[in-house]
Amino acid sequence: MTTTLSTPATALPATAAHDLTGKRRIAFASYVDENYLPGFLVLLRSLALSNPSVCEDFVVLYDDLRPGSIAKIHALHPRIVLRRVNAEHYDSYKKGDQDNYLVRKAYFILDVFRIREYDTIITLDTDMVVLGDLGELLKLREGLAAVPQFFYGQHKLNSGLLVIQREYLSDEFCARLDATGRSGDYELDKHDQGILNAVLNGDFVRLDARYNFVKRRLSGDLPVPEDTAILHFTGRHKPWQGGESGYSQAEDRWREFQMSDAEFHAAYLNSSGGLHHDLLVHYGTPHVKRTGNVEYARKVAAAHIAAGDYQDAVDILSSVRIPLDEAWPHEVLGHALMSVSRYEEAKAQLLLATAAPNRAATAYARLAQMAWVHGDNAEALKYATAGLAVDPTHRSSRLWAQRAASVPAQELGAPEDQLAHVAFYMDRQGNAGDKLLPETVRLGFGADTTSRRWHSVHAHRLFDKAALERVNARRGLVIGGGGLFIPDTMPNGNSAWQWNVPDEHLRAIDVPIMVYAVGFNAFDGQSYRAGRFRESLRLLVEKSAFFGLRNHGSIAKVRAMLPPHLQDKVRFQPCPTTVSRQLVPGWTDPSYREDTVLLNAAYDRAGLRFGHDYGHFLAEMAKAVRAIGAHTEVRCVAHSLDDEKIAFDLRREHGISLPVIPMYDFDNDEIRDLYAKTRLVIGMRGHAGMIPFGVGTPIVSLISHPKMAYFLADIERPEWGVSVHDKNLGAVLTERAIDILDHHAATVADVHERQQSLWKVTEANAADIRAILGA
Repeated sequence: MTTTLSTPATALPATAAHDLTGKRRIAFASYVDENYLPGFLVLLRSLALSNPSVCEDFVVLYDDLRPGSIAKIHALHPRIVLRRVNAEHYDSYKKGDQDNYLVRKAYFILDVFRIREYDTIITLDTDMVVLGDLGELLKLREGLAAVPQFFYGQHKLNSGLLVIQREYLSDEFCARLDATGRSGDYELDKHDQGILNAVLNGDFVRLDARYNFVKRRLSGDLPVPEDTAILHFTGRHKPWQGGESGYSQAEDRWREFQMSDAEFHAAYLNSSGGLHHDLLVHYGTPHVKRTGNVEYARKVAAAHIAAGDYQDAVDILSSVRIPLDEAWPHEVLGHALMSVSRYEEAKAQLLLATAAPNRAATAYARLAQMAWVHGDNAEALKYATAGLAVDPTHRSSRLWAQRAASVPAQELGAPEDQLAHVAFYMDRQGNAGDKLLPETVRLGFGADTTSRRWHSVHAHRLFDKAALERVNARRGLVIGGGGLFIPDTMPNGNSAWQWNVPDEHLRAIDVPIMVYAVGFNAFDGQSYRAGRFRESLRLLVEKSAFFGLRNHGSIAKVRAMLPPHLQDKVRFQPCPTTVSRQLVPGWTDPSYREDTVLLNAAYDRAGLRFGHDYGHFLAEMAKAVRAIGAHTEVRCVAHSLDDEKIAFDLRREHGISLPVIPMYDFDNDEIRDLYAKTRLVIGMRGHAGMIPFGVGTPIVSLISHPKMAYFLADIERPEWGVSVHDKNLGAVLTERAIDILDHHAATVADVHERQQSLWKVTEANAADIRAILGA
């Protein structure tokens, strides 16, 4: 690989998020008919109760299910994908009786190999019951895995459970299955087993028997082994048909999951460990409606809040009567209400929650947050101090106490000489990239970034009439400083994005509005569900004299939300951090670089970043760190406190010790200086790529968010990124890093050239902005 070769820009507007991040799409699959429906319903219940944190798509292959049966299936799983099958293409097969159910099912299961939407498919027979953790199956990434047959020799598989990877979900493999089926050159009564075994000829990944523990192993009424993950009721006699003598203990395990909806919902809601949001909402919502149970309503509401569905959280907790002394539901309802900007109602709920010692600190911290949002620092400090009095270690209370007690910089200039600036102004020890951004945005408008020329407006504070008057007294309003288009960093019901601005006050702004290098920051798997966001976005675009987004991926997302007549107003304005060399007054490139590689990983919203692949990611990073470390010293650079986790995990799991640089404690000049003096940055955060690039340092991005791919496409260097889900992440990352280090001067020159194209766009936009401001 040569990093200096140009690569055409990726056509991002039509690209799905998972194609950009490489995140694996996983599904379960079963063939279901009316005869085996009772078994399948038990299978679904057992899967949820045995693996309460797992909720992947479940593909149901069927040909004769009645509408009522389909409704029962949907009631037990929120992500059912129905796929009708057609047996006609099997008519030319030479063996088998098409009227025999087992043969029909076997043929239909082969249709799984014709599914193309997923990277991993786990098939489950409808006469199975899940008794244990399936996490290891979800982590499998290689080959076609199955349990060897119990009766027919260890070189053949039992097709009751298959873990099928992408390379087998292909036209080529299907052609081999079809050819074998038509030839009749296979054995055994279950045709899918016979065909698969004939094609694979023993070439499959062997799983432990506990993942497909066949009933026949328990002949003589033996107990089910404790470590059994999946119990398979092979043979003619099924538990829902009366069972078979000699297997009563096995059938008792199956009957544990034969229960009513009310019993099942209650069992799931009472499960220990993490409950998956989709399952919790799917089962909890009807159960709360049925029972009015406050504790279940709180759990469902908390799940809604975690997913950014704040109004849904308000609705479900408002549907039940919360006793005055039930502090936790009051606190959760208060959290939901403040997230949709119903502040007075939220205050009442949170004050009720302060009566309980175990919820008081959190409730006081939220009260402090609301007071701060409304600009009342004295009230915010009072509540934050009360929270610390209850729990001196409460981090959130301490944060709000620090914010409320901080003295804002005194403005030095006259209002008519200033621009107002809406941004997320990061706290000390906050995210280093977000700390640098407001100053860098200001550099795009001139060298003076102080309060002589700028009036700061914190995006998270309520933009009320007083704030409106202050902005309208300035020359103009700049909105920019990061991925402000994200729904859950500091939720509010006024705009549903980070700037807490009501429509009426946005309409009343009468100075030029310039949206500058804002990003659309939704993760793969995260969405903006509120129409409120679209309405606020449309009004913002209408009002703006300049509307620039920091990458073409964000442009495509935002344009899709706008009516045609507004779409052309959205233009490209690169993040100013990517052209820092051009913007920072007196900048000179470093005369030397330390022989180091800086590694950054991010852990906010880890489930959306890694899915089931964190163990794989960590193991592959260990390989890369060892290999790169043999060439150049590797250090961990932490943009925030949570970023240090990779150093802890590499030491604990793989015995690798990395020095940690606490960049969250750095000032802006120190951040730029550190990145300018290293040879390479391998980063997962967006600004662990854009900041070093902007000061002329080569990068390799660890892609766990679409915005990383967006940026690399804009600079026409997609090869400078590798997905955290890449099967060969360690080898790919090592190859690219070593190649950059071995051709360092040429790569730095390429970075400068790429940067120059972004600078030309920035200069052209600056000319338009000067015309808007009349300067």
